[in-house]
Amino acid sequence: MNHLVPAYLTPFILTGMIIVVTTLLFGLHRALRRAAWTQTDRAKAFWRVSLLLIGWFGVAVGTSIAGLYAPGSGAAPTIQYGLLIPIVVGLLLAQSWPLLRRTIEIIPNDWLVGVQVYRVLGVIFLVLYVGGYLPAIFALPAGIGDTLVGIFAPFVAGRFASSPQGAARRVRLWNLLGIADLVIAVTLGFLTSPSPLQVAAFDRPSGLVAMFPLVLIPVFAVPISILLHIASLWKLRQDQRTGHKALQAERIRLSGEVKVKGAFQR
Repeated sequence: MNHLVPAYLTPFILTGMIIVVTTLLFGLHRALRRAAWTQTDRAKAFWRVSLLLIGWFGVAVGTSIAGLYAPGSGAAPTIQYGLLIPIVVGLLLAQSWPLLRRTIEIIPNDWLVGVQVYRVLGVIFLVLYVGGYLPAIFALPAGIGDTLVGIFAPFVAGRFASSPQGAARRVRLWNLLGIADLVIAVTLGFLTSPSPLQVAAFDRPSGLVAMFPLVLIPVFAVPISILLHIASLWKLRQDQRTGHKALQAERIRLSGEVKVKGAFQR
């Protein structure tokens, strides 16, 4: 079992996470700048959502450095709390915090998709597998899946930006595949890490994934990705409802015109 952290891992992960946070804040600022809001509302939304994101990142880093998720001999895993709690809190805030909900509504769906190009950072799992730090049963599906989702993200986003109606199904499929990739990776991570749940990779377990800095991927990057996928799917559903209502209104209008013409003809 090799739990030694390679020298290149900390700068790679920390730089990657900082890039993710910076990119999210840049996209938020850009979307708010284009929104038909007052300057006060824009500033309030940007700073409050930014503080939420940065605070979450700080908590993830702090708990990771403290070893809260590190594998223990025979101990039950704790990493699931760092993964699930942010997702649940994010969904609850989206439902109960009007400012956050309004902010999500004005963010373009193509940006929600395209920003996940950062998923190519998952290539680190393949690098760690080659270096003998992670088992193939976990590293290969996690690394290949994340990398492919990240590579396709800008292409799917670009297609949606140019043709929202025509690319809606493609965006939905990409989101579902992205979520499936994360679910598979997390599940395999649990089943191959040292804990009572481990059922495979006893000769080379995935203990490193629960240690700083790699643990920032499951406790920070994965919840962000899940929430972005959910937001994108929600916006697709809202667009579909809006389109359906517009189609119904148009049919009612045309039906009214036909009736008026019929009355004049009589």
